[in-house]
Amino acid sequence: MRHEIGKLDKARRTVPVFFEHNGVTHTRDVNACYDAKGKYDDDATVARVHEVAAGVKKKIELGVIVSDPTPSAS
Repeated sequence: MRHEIGKLDKARRTVPVFFEHNGVTHTRDVNACYDAKGKYDDDATVARVHEVAAGVKKKIELGVIVSDPTPSAS
């Protein structure tokens, strides 16, 4: 499972994440983590992304998630 974490969206409090496993690609936003003082916690967010990645990997293996649709040329 390969994944890339994008830049924090402060307004939405999420990070975009690109996942790839066995040739299947999937992109989704993951909720960012903040500490008790309300400061963005990069380490906790990375840990959360790893947890989400485990679920995405399993869903890809089960066929629940398939590659994101490619925009058609119009």
